[in-house]
Amino acid sequence: MDKLFVKFVVSAVLFLFGIVSILLLTVSIHEMKEPPQYMYGVVMDAGSSHTALFIYRWPADKLNGTGVVTQHSECHVKGGGISSYAGQRGAAARSLEGCLKQAMHDIPPDRHHRTPVYLGATAGMRLLKITNPDKASQILQEVKQKIKSFPFNFRGAVILSGQEEGVYGWVTVNYLLENFIKYGYVGRWLNSGRKTVGALDLGGASTQITFETPETVENELNSMTMHLYGQDYSLYTHSYLCYGKEEALRQILAYLIESQGNTSKVYHPCYPSDFTDVFKLEQVFDSPCTVSKRPKPYNPHSWIRVQGSGDYQSCLGNTSNIFSFQFCPFSQCSFNGVFQPNISGSFMAFSAYFFTHSYLQLSTGINIRTSAQLEEATRTVCNMTIEEMTKKAPDLKKYLKDYCAIAVYIQVLMLRGYNFDESSFQNVAFQKKSSSRGTCGHQEGLVSCSMDWLVDSPNRPPHCHRLLHGSPDSKEKEG
Repeated sequence: MDKLFVKFVVSAVLFLFGIVSILLLTVSIHEMKEPPQYMYGVVMDAGSSHTALFIYRWPADKLNGTGVVTQHSECHVKGGGISSYAGQRGAAARSLEGCLKQAMHDIPPDRHHRTPVYLGATAGMRLLKITNPDKASQILQEVKQKIKSFPFNFRGAVILSGQEEGVYGWVTVNYLLENFIKYGYVGRWLNSGRKTVGALDLGGASTQITFETPETVENELNSMTMHLYGQDYSLYTHSYLCYGKEEALRQILAYLIESQGNTSKVYHPCYPSDFTDVFKLEQVFDSPCTVSKRPKPYNPHSWIRVQGSGDYQSCLGNTSNIFSFQFCPFSQCSFNGVFQPNISGSFMAFSAYFFTHSYLQLSTGINIRTSAQLEEATRTVCNMTIEEMTKKAPDLKKYLKDYCAIAVYIQVLMLRGYNFDESSFQNVAFQKKSSSRGTCGHQEGLVSCSMDWLVDSPNRPPHCHRLLHGSPDSKEKEG
């Protein structure tokens, strides 16, 4: 695998907005007689399970695309994602007040009116838009009005498509790794000559796969051509709504309830054998991803007891059943009838991929490099009791019950769904954030395509304008 993967890691949370890192000219501290004034920008990541606010700053005298954009601070909104407030008038907007007030405190008052704010919502709002477009529109309008009530320069609040989310992630990864261009010491942008890497993103409500392919993409809905710095990139991209981590867990539980035919108690092979939990049926079935499996009659307020059995093989079989591998209208498919060309090149896997991979290594001591080691580590975790898991990772106690299910899900998704084999799996880097000397990383320096709304500079690097305002050869579809 390319040694760059050892040096760079990617911050998953920023992928939602296409954070694109590039090598920039920096001003030596010794050359500065006094600190320059800063400009600020705010990006709000409205994910399916929570919202985070990020504040960036850059030297006011460096608006020519050569200044370093750094993360100034961040704030995590209390409560769920904005989509979780559907039907609660004003609640989603009110949830943002604390972080917006924090932004007022973190940004100098004389810069408030010059500070642009942008919000991007992802799969949680995409699901709500499908099931109840009026409620989705209401939430978005209330959020817009709330942000406008603060003394910032509101630049927009939108629901990103699955394709946009996937492609932004791919662009981000490759800019962070300087696979497109780099800023040379001669003072201009240079073609790096490197190969691009694919992006694997596993969020709460959806999962995305995007990579460059030399093969013909049989479904135009999965095809996108990017023209960046004189180079054309032919991409395959697809976003699977309902196959993010949280919705996949919900699908597995819904399948178990349906297959066992019992709405008062169900045995869960992916839960530790000494673990029990209780749910209201609405927690399982009040999602568009599971509504088709609702029991009849259905009482959303009925309780169901879930008893773990800690059976890896049974967990694997039941988890596989939330995928459809039989139907394929193309020459080849991943799952659910979605075309996918052969996997090629290296990949970076982030978000829930990274956290699950890290937990598996922490709890088992297995250094996961191959698909066989992934299976071994997953099997080991699935055979643990909740007591054993707690001893190995006490700080993760509230997440422990789900790690077996998530690990098995990732195993099926990658090896059987995306068709990574023993060889191609070794080209996947499970990583969190990017940082290195001379390269913008999560802590050291960032420049985002969302900054196209934030930094009003006619001389900004051209990739953001082309990505956000170009005409990709594709149509949106998420399945």
